Amino acid sequence: MLNISNNKTKLQSLERYETVKNLSNRPHYKILNRIIAGVSIIGLAALFLPWTQTISGSGNVTTLKPNQRPQSIQSVISGRIEKWYVQEGDYVKKGDTILFISEIKEDYMDPNLVENTRNQMEAKQQSLASYDSKVDMLSNQIVAIENERKLKLEQAKNKVQQSILKIKSDSMDLAAVKTQLRIATTQYNRTVQLNKEGLKPLTDIEEKRLKLQEVEAKIITQENKYLTSKNELINAKVEINRINAEYSEKVSKANSDKYTALSSQFDTDAQVNKLKNQYTNYSIRNGMYYIKASQNGYINRALQSGIGETIKEGTPIATIMPSEYDIAVETYVNPIDLPLITKGEKVRVWFDGWPTIVFSGWPNMSYGTFGGEIVAIENFISENGKYRVLIAPDKNEHKWPAQLSIGAGAQTIALLDNVPVWFEIWRTLNGFPPNYYKPTAKTTKEKK
Repeated sequence: MLNISNNKTKLQSLERYETVKNLSNRPHYKILNRIIAGVSIIGLAALFLPWTQTISGSGNVTTLKPNQRPQSIQSVISGRIEKWYVQEGDYVKKGDTILFISEIKEDYMDPNLVENTRNQMEAKQQSLASYDSKVDMLSNQIVAIENERKLKLEQAKNKVQQSILKIKSDSMDLAAVKTQLRIATTQYNRTVQLNKEGLKPLTDIEEKRLKLQEVEAKIITQENKYLTSKNELINAKVEINRINAEYSEKVSKANSDKYTALSSQFDTDAQVNKLKNQYTNYSIRNGMYYIKASQNGYINRALQSGIGETIKEGTPIATIMPSEYDIAVETYVNPIDLPLITKGEKVRVWFDGWPTIVFSGWPNMSYGTFGGEIVAIENFISENGKYRVLIAPDKNEHKWPAQLSIGAGAQTIALLDNVPVWFEIWRTLNGFPPNYYKPTAKTTKEKK
């Protein structure tokens, strides 16, 4: 081939052989060619068949509501296991006793703790009632003191009024005595003048002098009475001030005693409320020694075992599976498919162990699948790197098998747009996502 050798080799045609000439004349080769051509035409036509784009996912059977899923029974308080009333697999009703625990904290070991607390509470309530009575009595005492002060003040004011009238009377008597003094002085002077003229004897002068002295002595007495009346008025006014001060002190002392009683009453009331709280807490705690079932269901597994084993508060003791639940499927889809999933979209579901023949592109030809509807889409990625989708049974299709158990495996496909087969092959080879598709019902509702 590289023309290194001088030998020249000439290739001869195969048609010079008789066998090669007869190959094209054999009939079964013509049939094979027709078959190949027919299959090619059918394959080419199949590329234009409609194909339903789908989003596949895998998950397991669960419940639609959180309170219907398997849950653990926990102890609210710490204690020591004394007795079990159930075993694994037993059916229990809500409120049935599962086990009994005893107290391990020294603050609650008194068997008469609730009764003693109740007695303390009743004693404090009686003390509170006595403080109420004391406050009422002090209030009545203050009212009586105020009434007495009012009467005393009226009496003192009357005395002041009497002293004023007496001053007026004494002042009038004093004025009369002064008039008498002027008259006696005038008569005495006139008698002396007449005696000098020889018209009156000396005895008349003596009589007038005696009368004048009597009047002068009388005016001194009347002035003394007048000053005494003034002094009584001053004393009456002083008495009013003394009464105000005295009864103000009594009222202040009574108010002080009242506020002291009120303070003790409020403090006792706070202690009563505290004891009520303790009594209620102790009563509730006594009921927590018996751990009961929260709902109807089956005891799956006992997480704690033995007698005399201590547990802390919040420790799971057993798991229970509710007997009544609404079944659902939780499936996981890839992040690239999440924008294509919408709430209310129809999906097909098949379960592990259930006879199924699935054609993802032609769902109408599938066998053993059940209808579902998307009810919830989780917006946070799960630990497996996918998004969780919750699917409920489609009420318009056949019911899901009653034999399904929680936790069984399930496969799902969400139906999207209808495209030619060649387009789906091209999309898959290029790694493009399926076409975005909205359910018809949702689109119609939005238009309305």
